Amino acid sequence: MSRALLALALLTLSIAACAAPTPDALVKNTAEEVLALVRSDPEIAAGNSSRVYAIVEEKVLGHFDFQRMTRLAVGKHWRQASEPQRQALTDNFRTLLVRTYAVALAQFRDRAVEYRPLDDAPTGDEVMVHTLVATPQGKPINMDYRMAREGEDWKVYDVLVDGVSLVVNYRSQFDATVAGKGIDGLVAMLAEKNAAAQGGAQ
Repeated sequence: MSRALLALALLTLSIAACAAPTPDALVKNTAEEVLALVRSDPEIAAGNSSRVYAIVEEKVLGHFDFQRMTRLAVGKHWRQASEPQRQALTDNFRTLLVRTYAVALAQFRDRAVEYRPLDDAPTGDEVMVHTLVATPQGKPINMDYRMAREGEDWKVYDVLVDGVSLVVNYRSQFDATVAGKGIDGLVAMLAEKNAAAQGGAQ
């Protein structure tokens, strides 16, 4: 093989190795890596919740579109929010979701997860990835991820648990808060929830 052909072959392999994974592979690879870390960490086994947060921050957060999740959860009120308010909403909702995810991860770390392959290769910019989480009762929980393409990557923007959307579930609560206290009231409510959760974890 000539040097030129060898260089071309190596370049092709390099590009293939660096290619972004499919949405279902991304969910599986990320979940399995995180679960393996959580299951093997002695500090987590001893009840150190900060270790779970650290793992979530490092391994999971880059695969979520928190601004889109916040915008969907805030709904129609997002249009009336200023840019600083939008950032505050996103930051606080992100913190709330991270803590919720970390607590669930610690509780479900020993559960088996079945990852369903996509029916077809994604041809558009959105897709749903389906998983099943085993339960002691025998009936698995459907955990589905709505994902959208961002450039070469796929990001999660909603999670459905047995068909119930996370962002829709929060929307009614956010609607009521904005109706009574405005956007700043919603920011304050989220900040209070996060502060209470942080105090309870200490």
